[in-house]
Amino acid sequence: MVINPIYNLLVVSTSTIHGSEFLGYIKEDFVEFIASDELLFVPFARPSGISFDAYTAKVQEALSDKNIKVTGLHEFENKKKAIQEAKAIFVGGGNTFLLLKTLYDLDLVHQLRVQVGKGIPYVGTSAGSNLTGLTIGTTNDMPIVYPPSFDALGFLPFNINPHFLDPDMNSTHKGETRETRIQEFHQFNSQPVVGLREGSWLKVSQGEIKLEGTLTARLFRSNMDAIELDPGLINF
Repeated sequence: MVINPIYNLLVVSTSTIHGSEFLGYIKEDFVEFIASDELLFVPFARPSGISFDAYTAKVQEALSDKNIKVTGLHEFENKKKAIQEAKAIFVGGGNTFLLLKTLYDLDLVHQLRVQVGKGIPYVGTSAGSNLTGLTIGTTNDMPIVYPPSFDALGFLPFNINPHFLDPDMNSTHKGETRETRIQEFHQFNSQPVVGLREGSWLKVSQGEIKLEGTLTARLFRSNMDAIELDPGLINF
């Protein structure tokens, strides 16, 4: 598995875990990773329909004790230039279809690829993590809008499934499990899928991928049994 050694990525399953405030559990790693007092925030996924301004303010509040200035990408008239001049980029969670459609509509997908290809730190949570993979085909979101392509940023040679849930053997729910849906995905797609449980994240740097947190991740590959990936360096 070949990863661009220039990439600096923090691919986070979720911004919030049970019993923790927004970005609370990941904050120290987040701040250490971006190594900057300025952050460009991409609010386009709009969880629960939150406005761009309110979403940006939420991130600013979460990082206020770290003396980091957060600016929303929507605030710039020239958004491509804002990405070019960013010291660190954070793409928040919400609806992945809406996020990707907005980036395509604003012609920003290529610019993000270029900037991250220069080594600028990229943090994604949930929908923002979906974008680091090859496509958004393994998102958990409803297609409330339709992007012109499912092709994502393609930093990683596989897909991400954030918020991965294991089957509850005591549940009476008869709908598909997450694992079943990924198996369905592999009927028509060949790329691997990494299921990231909440509280886990991938740190990508110097061409290596490290699974962080205390939980394992689940790796799905076409025509192969799923396996667990232990925290630490991963390769497959």
